[in-house]
Amino acid sequence: MKLQILALLRQALATLLAGSAVTAPETINLDPTKDSKHGDFATNLALALAKPLGKPPRKVAEELVQALPASPLVAKVEIAGPGFINFFMAPAAFQSIVADILDAGAAYGRNNNGAGRKAMVEFVSANPTGPLHVGHGRGAAVGDSLARLLAAAGWDVCREFYYNDAGAQIANLALSVQARCKGVEPEQPGWPENGYRGEYIKDVAKAYLAGETVIADDQDVTAAKDPDDLEAIRRFAVACLRREQDLDLKAFGVHFDVYYLESSLYSDGKVEQTVEALLKSGHTFEQDGALWLRTTDFGDDKDRVMRKSEGGYTYFLPDVAYHVAKWQRGFVRVINEQGADHHGTIARVRAGLQALEIGIPKGWPEYVLHQMVTVMRGGEEVKISKRAGSYVTLRDLIDEVGRDATRYFLAARKSDSQLVFDIDLARAQTNDNPVYYIQYAHARVAAVLRQLGERGLPAWTPETGKAALPHLTEAAELGLIGQLTKYPDIVAAAADLMEPHLVAQYLRELAAAFHGFYNTQPMLVDDAGLRNARIALAVATQQVLRNGLDLLGVSAPEKM
Repeated sequence: MKLQILALLRQALATLLAGSAVTAPETINLDPTKDSKHGDFATNLALALAKPLGKPPRKVAEELVQALPASPLVAKVEIAGPGFINFFMAPAAFQSIVADILDAGAAYGRNNNGAGRKAMVEFVSANPTGPLHVGHGRGAAVGDSLARLLAAAGWDVCREFYYNDAGAQIANLALSVQARCKGVEPEQPGWPENGYRGEYIKDVAKAYLAGETVIADDQDVTAAKDPDDLEAIRRFAVACLRREQDLDLKAFGVHFDVYYLESSLYSDGKVEQTVEALLKSGHTFEQDGALWLRTTDFGDDKDRVMRKSEGGYTYFLPDVAYHVAKWQRGFVRVINEQGADHHGTIARVRAGLQALEIGIPKGWPEYVLHQMVTVMRGGEEVKISKRAGSYVTLRDLIDEVGRDATRYFLAARKSDSQLVFDIDLARAQTNDNPVYYIQYAHARVAAVLRQLGERGLPAWTPETGKAALPHLTEAAELGLIGQLTKYPDIVAAAADLMEPHLVAQYLRELAAAFHGFYNTQPMLVDDAGLRNARIALAVATQQVLRNGLDLLGVSAPEKM
């Protein structure tokens, strides 16, 4: 409907501006109204044109309305306030939307804004030093939904997991496992100062001493069983925890196309190549024996050390080298979904990429940073896991409330807002639980279709449904269709703004509209035409619910 109104406005503009020096605006603001008394859509086009045309806004609105071509989809047009134009759509316009959804099926709401261009979403990227915690879970839910949204917007999407398989944290992991192999417990002499204390370390040590073989998505390692071989312990421990992370992510319904190792940046020479390129760019300097990059030239708040005075590179340099590799792989759009503690890396990484002067756009890559998650049960915060010890794991949540509720709750709020995950609410089978409320709407439609056969009524088909659509004229019916019309814009906006929570919020509103329709408009009535029309609307709603839930990685059950 929105596209049709925009087409009418474009035609009216051409008529109004014919022979005028004023050019038509590139975009026309047309938004759904908040109150149906003011129509279904409204535009401020007349206000935007008033100054260029030198006329009062209301006069411009009158001329625009007069120039609008007639359309059977528009019931009436009104001018409101200083010059807003309100469109009241005819029932036929709403009815056509139901037919569009039935015809499009799973494709309804998808678009080609990405035009097949390459996009990468890097998310989770947890160091293999322990089980995934609930913060990683939020990153997984948001990141995977972003990838799904970009794909729905026509992008060629790659999901990437970057992990550190070397460095201080991995060294501490190896020392912790080695201590457990030798029977040393936390708090005893010989325990590493920064060792990992979770029960999972004991499990890794036991598997290592038993000579087990670990197969992860990107590697397989057989334990050497030698408690003095620290390098063998490191390789085995990393593989063990990578496998555990893989299993958690699979239980969460998340997969990755690429696992990228930080160590490969060194072994492939990418770090050294980046250093050489930055030296040639002329933006480096030496001070106090260290090599610096003048990132303040590119908007950073201070210059950054690349190579420390005692030798060795800072984390900043491999970060830049890694993103150069992303650029070289042809990704037009790169989104990094990370925890809020990575905020400080944004300016420095972008500055480092600009300093290379290789054509990377200033705002590349893009970032989505998520805030902390607080887990509550019985009104009290849950702080630790039996297995990890010091934090709540993603597996804990999945085991407690299931994958669907976990994914929905973790993606349902804007990423930069702190999130309270209420386990009791997520488990509740009531209308207060949003994921239950949405899935129940989907299952209700399936139940109606089953009842047709149980009552001996003729089977419903999309053809019989579309033929009966003129029966849909009631306010509750048209209101529900009005909600369905919003879905394509929601998908486009969520992909463009990188905000999956918009889909989650929309689905709750759509479910509320459907439940209201269901409770006031009986579907299995004697009138075959009205019955088929209302079932068509219900099936169209079910399709949109299923499409939206899929973007969040949440299932759409037929029974509940």
